[in-house]
Amino acid sequence: MKKKTKTPSNTIGLNKKGRFDYFLLERFEAGIVLKGWETKSLRAGRLQLRDTYVLIKDGEASLLNAIMTPLSTVSASHSNPEPQRSRKLLLHRAELNKLAGIVDRKGYALIPTAMYWKRGRAKLEFALGKGKKEFDKRDTEKDREWKREKERLFKQ
Repeated sequence: MKKKTKTPSNTIGLNKKGRFDYFLLERFEAGIVLKGWETKSLRAGRLQLRDTYVLIKDGEASLLNAIMTPLSTVSASHSNPEPQRSRKLLLHRAELNKLAGIVDRKGYALIPTAMYWKRGRAKLEFALGKGKKEFDKRDTEKDREWKREKERLFKQ
């Protein structure tokens, strides 16, 4: 009898903290310019999206503070791996102009929510977000607790 092989997930990493800290409105998808060692470390699952954000400057979008830990096999003589460098995002000009206009408004930010593989290429999903206040976070936590409690009650 053959063992069932587990199908690989396309998701590389998620930013769960971003969903807790921001009201996420509209979602966008962008390609990422990566170096060879970064692609290999992503395939190994070495990505941290916590406390990351997207910055639009001079007509280009960049992913900042994303940590891609290099593998131990990366040759330091050929390349100097920087785990936390800024990475260029690939978007259409119309999308960039739209996002730049929206972000200029007060209180909006571009928050990465997930990174995944799509047809062999790494893609970043980010959302337009508005920061939550402390009481909003408490409301979110109360709602989550109530949903858990409701599930427990209906289970019995």
